[in-house]
Amino acid sequence: MLNTTLILLTASLLSAALVRALGLSPIIGFLLAGVIIGPHGLSLVPDLPTIHQIAQFGIIFLMFTIGLEFSLSRLLADRFMVLVLGGLQVLFTASMFALLAGYAGIPLLAAITVGVALAMSSTAIVSRLLIEDGEVNSIYGRTAICILLFQDLATIVFLLIMPVITSGSLLSQATSVTEALALGVAVFFILLFVGRMGIRPLLRYIARLHSPEIFMLAILVVSVGAAQFAHVMGLSLALGGFMAGMVVGETEFKHQVEADIRPFQDVLLGLFFITVGMLVNLEIFRQIWPAVVVVTTGLILMKAMLVFVLIKTTGAAAVTAIRTGIALGHAGEFSLVILFLALQMGMLQGESSQVILAAVLLSMAIAPLLIRYSAIMTEGFAGVGLRQSQQAVANNVEAAARDLSSHVILCGYGRVGQNIAWYLTEEKVEYVAFDIDINRFRQPAERGERVLYGDASRRPILVAAGLERAQVVVIAFDDFRAALRTLGHVHELRPDIITIVRATDEQHLDELLDAGATEVIPDTLETSLTMAAHVLTMLGVPVAKVAERSDRIRADRYRLLRGVFHGRKRMHRRAQLRVITIPDNAFAVGRTLKELHLSTCGVNVTAIRRHGIRGADPHAQMRIQERDALIMHGSPEDMLRAEQYLIKGGPV
Repeated sequence: MLNTTLILLTASLLSAALVRALGLSPIIGFLLAGVIIGPHGLSLVPDLPTIHQIAQFGIIFLMFTIGLEFSLSRLLADRFMVLVLGGLQVLFTASMFALLAGYAGIPLLAAITVGVALAMSSTAIVSRLLIEDGEVNSIYGRTAICILLFQDLATIVFLLIMPVITSGSLLSQATSVTEALALGVAVFFILLFVGRMGIRPLLRYIARLHSPEIFMLAILVVSVGAAQFAHVMGLSLALGGFMAGMVVGETEFKHQVEADIRPFQDVLLGLFFITVGMLVNLEIFRQIWPAVVVVTTGLILMKAMLVFVLIKTTGAAAVTAIRTGIALGHAGEFSLVILFLALQMGMLQGESSQVILAAVLLSMAIAPLLIRYSAIMTEGFAGVGLRQSQQAVANNVEAAARDLSSHVILCGYGRVGQNIAWYLTEEKVEYVAFDIDINRFRQPAERGERVLYGDASRRPILVAAGLERAQVVVIAFDDFRAALRTLGHVHELRPDIITIVRATDEQHLDELLDAGATEVIPDTLETSLTMAAHVLTMLGVPVAKVAERSDRIRADRYRLLRGVFHGRKRMHRRAQLRVITIPDNAFAVGRTLKELHLSTCGVNVTAIRRHGIRGADPHAQMRIQERDALIMHGSPEDMLRAEQYLIKGGPV
């Protein structure tokens, strides 16, 4: 057992690291590792019942996480898209694939199971990529998330009835399904009652102990305990894990639980996906790979087309329908959960199960590429329709900004953008703002504010906003790539205009300045500056002196604050601080900073420590003495050259 566990953990580590280096989902790495080390691959791990028990823990924590993120408030707020669009998508897709599976000779109950499994998409893959691309709150992203929300709900219902549909007559099955649903509702309300009366006070008490270890143990007890309770009541372990997640998700500890359980959950999930990969028989795969390619292609195309038709019938734009269809065309982790349980229950077997399982895995491997390049594919598919949609947005922007001049163009209407807009309104300065999050522009627009839907990183939107007449452009969103694209268009069209750019990290400061930004405001450095000013003021330092020092640092583009001593995790090629102590008889001894010309080495001396006293921002006429400690700012390569020059002299 120890050897087996060691092999599984080593395979998880190597596969996840390799796949992450390639920019793919770790899930793909875990699945491939299972294929390679499993009984049908290199046979490093036998197909033991113990491994399947480990996989059950992985399913529990997968469902627990889904339960944490399952939002009843969002379901109610977007009930049309969730219940109608999501419901029709699951119903039609499951029916279509169930009919095809039945036509292929798969028994009825197994065909229904296959249809439901293939109707699901990967919530983990889609949501992660939407967040990375900054489109989680766009119309397309919101539509995809709503459909995924119903898929999660449908999976839970199917897991409730799955154990009772494999035996007995049709009448007894119907009775059993009704009893299972009623039992599931009863168990949920019992857990909800226990959660409010017991779990929430327990977590509050443990939180007051300030012990992360005890808090983690409490979460493990709650999740596994709920799963075991559901199992004792005749339901699945996975369902108990989901219900526990929903109960904990209703407490104020939701985000803390997500952060604490993530490492433990990822380990068990990795083991689960490895066990799923072990189900793939490579010997059979060599014979059935043409069928796998055909099924995968049909799965993606048919599912994407069905989603497109459903969304288009609601009157949505073709762009939204196509991109959502592409994003949801694959299968997902819930497909694997359902198929895994079906294989354990004996509902699926033979070559057909291998074809379906391999097709699910292949579609998940392709999914990140499809989602990442969906905009490009949509432009090719939609053609004139996409251009007309983009032109319609540009026309709305042009109509709103037609009468403006010497105004401010505000790109991004999040918290930062809204605060800037408030100041502009107070000073009666005209502005036009854009955002792709429908929640941010709808309510301000209803109040008469000039906040519009539009992607400010697109050139036509900036032109329509009256860039040639504007006085200032403010780029306030936190997506660096989008900010760089926007800045590039602005600099090309109006190189003379004042451009203020927000940067979430100081590592992008130089790149944005080089791209043409007039000023870059890094969140981390401004926060440091503000907090330091408050600290000095509280210590009794005169406000005028604090303000003068802050202004000097800003005027110097935060040079003194940008140098930090990085730990190992942050060691890379960008500039950092380093202390160089001048030895006896070094070349630099007796020479002034001006005579040394260290700037030609690409470094700056930010401070000198002499006899234990640190002097910041030393003047050019200061002479270097033996044992002086020079605190320098620059890249590792430049500082190495500077150190050699200070000690040995020679050409700079």
